[in-house]
Formats: sequence, structure tokens, C-alpha cells
Amino acid sequence: MAAKNRASRHQAPKGTFDVLPGDGAARAAVAAAAERRLGAAGYGRIETPAFEDTGLFARGVGESTDIVRKEMFTFDDQGGRSITLRPEGTAPICRAYIEHGMHRLPQPVKLWYRGPFFRYERPQEGRFREFNQVGAEAIGSDSPMVDAELIILLDGILTDLGIGDARLLLSSLGSPGARAEYRDELREYLRDHEGELSDEVRDRIDSNPMRAFDSDHPGTRAVMDGAPRMLDRLAGEDDEHFAEVRALLDAAGVSYALDGSLVRGLDYYNRTVFEFACDRLGAQSGIGGGGRYDGLVELLGGPATPAVGWAAGIERILLAMESPPEPEAIDVFVVSAKERERAFALVAELRDRGLAADLDLADRSFKGQMKQADRSRARYAVILEPDGTAKLRDMESGEQRDVDRASIASELGAGD
Repeated sequence: MAAKNRASRHQAPKGTFDVLPGDGAARAAVAAAAERRLGAAGYGRIETPAFEDTGLFARGVGESTDIVRKEMFTFDDQGGRSITLRPEGTAPICRAYIEHGMHRLPQPVKLWYRGPFFRYERPQEGRFREFNQVGAEAIGSDSPMVDAELIILLDGILTDLGIGDARLLLSSLGSPGARAEYRDELREYLRDHEGELSDEVRDRIDSNPMRAFDSDHPGTRAVMDGAPRMLDRLAGEDDEHFAEVRALLDAAGVSYALDGSLVRGLDYYNRTVFEFACDRLGAQSGIGGGGRYDGLVELLGGPATPAVGWAAGIERILLAMESPPEPEAIDVFVVSAKERERAFALVAELRDRGLAADLDLADRSFKGQMKQADRSRARYAVILEPDGTAKLRDMESGEQRDVDRASIASELGAGD
């Protein structure tokens, strides 16, 4: 009992989780859907380190954002350098784009990624302090076609995963100049209603007034219902760009709803922003989203480079999937009450020839091995008899027939 009590005190840190074998099939399905859709569209896989220089996120994400102000896991390493576990994927990819001279490649450079990210926020269903994302970035083109392509790709991934009812919310923040004018207008509006706002929103009127749209505070929400929207102030090239994105989505048959309150949580966005939401997830309905960030590469020390991208939370996707896939059945389970070495050698051969094969490793009886074959969801069982013969059983129908030991692999359709 004492050992059990000692073990029970060692648990994963709050806001983290263990991915158990039963969860693997659904996660593999998300990864496969992303790789299939993005790979077919010419996006190459990129991986960046789990931690980066803290200044990358302070500059790239924005010092006034909740991520930088409250949510980053930051520490000094043994050399006294400030290091941060990555809270998002776009800034590291832009850093890699600059560092490795990707601006010299044919543009746009199309990249995709998946992996763990870290934010110190209140854990809740589908939101953790260590979480996983899949994302895509296209760096080096200001064409509306790139915006539309990335939106259509995420829509396709979600549809492939059985989330065909996800709602696409679409908006535009305009160019940096137009956005600056709008922010001044919004600041004046917020100051006129300052007494009705939350303390946090009041504190950020100067630094980040647009985040007021994300507030859950009842008084703030009431004020923001009447706030001016950037979407209503688009003009010139900003308006033309957004109109072309909408036309491309219309042509592709992707439905959307315009949402002028959609601002996203990061400072680097401009022009197109979007989010996919699923009502099954409740109030926290977001699955993934992104937008255009034409100034970020230059802000991080690279050449002026337009770019657009998105990220989707894998845990959020799993919650939204109505019928997560079950683990794949294995091809064959080898059963032998006495011929253990022979069974072991056969399994090794079958695996070498490309079949998913398994056997009992716990010295079960013949009856116990057959139960294990059924639990493993094997399509077939090979039963090795003490006299050297073998039988092949269809586990679904129960039909059984003799089979030559030398031809078992061929009978099961194995390659050479």
C-alpha cells in the first residue's frame, strides 16, 4: 500500500497531459490529414526548437499581448540568457526563414509544422499549458490567392476529419497605416465609455485597444457591441484584397460569415484574419485560425516580406471530431500453446514482410491467447499445432482452414 501511495503523489504538472496508446489513432489521423492536404499543395515540413530567445516573442508576438505579458514560460539558462518555451509557431518559423536565407528561394516558401507549444493559462477542456498544434505558413507573396489557399486547406483538413460543420469566421484588419488610424478611433470610443470597461481593458486602451473585442467582461462586451469595426472602414487596396479573398472562397464553395469583431490575439496580423469555430466545443469554440502578417519578417530583422498562415490546436480538433478513429486492427495474431520459439520466428518473418503481426508475451494458455487475439482486433489468427501443422482462422467469421507453414505470409497477402 505504501508503494501505491508514493506513486500516486507523482502526477503530471497541472495543465499537461499524457497521450496514452488508445489516443494515438485519433492523433495520427490529424497528422495524416494535415500531411496529405498540405503536402499535396506543395507545403514542406519544418521543425523549430521547443525554446527560443525570449526577445523573439517579445518583438514578434507583441509586448502588449496576453501571451507575452502573462503566459510565457521564460527562464534564464546557465549562461544567463533569457529563454522561452515557444508559445506559438509563426515567429520561430519567420526567424528560421531569415536565418537560413529562405528569401533567396522561389517565393512563396510554403511550410507546415506540428508539435508541442506552451502557455501558462487557466487549464480547461481542450486547452492545456502544454498543447499541440498543426500549422501552415506561406511566406513571400501578398497575393489574395495565398490567403484563400491556406483557408481552403484548413477547411479541407477539418472536413477530412469529420468536422464538416465548423464555421469559418472572416474579417480584415487592413494595412498597418489604416489599422493605426482605426486604433486611434477605437481608443477615443473606449475612453468615452471608460467607466463601463473592465480594469484590464482600461489598462490597455493605449497599448492594445483592439483586444477589448475579446473580453468576457459583461460591461465591456456591451460597450463593444456598439464599437466601430475595422471591417467597415476598409478602402482602396485593403478593400480590393479582401474582396478578392472572398471571391476565391466563393468560387471554391467555402462558406463563411463576416465578423468585424474578429481581431485574433497577436499583434503581428494585418489584412485577412480568420477563425474556424465549432459549436460543440461550447463558449470556447475556436479550433484554429490565423491571417496575414506582412510586417513580421521585417520586424525580426529580415527583408520586407509578405506572409500568411494559420495554426490549429490538435486537442481542440480531437474534441470537435464526432467519431474519432479507433486503433487500426493488426493483420494477424500468432497462437501457439507449446511452439513458442516457432511462433516468435513466424511473427518476426511476417513483420519483415510488411504485416502487422503480434503474439502473446505473457505465457497465456491457448484459450487465453485466442482471447488476446480477439482483443487485438486481429483480422486473422495463425494457430501453430504441436504436430507442426498450422491453421488460419478468420477472426470475424470464425472460419478456419489448414495452411502450409511455408505459405502463411503469402496467404495473408504479404509482400516479398
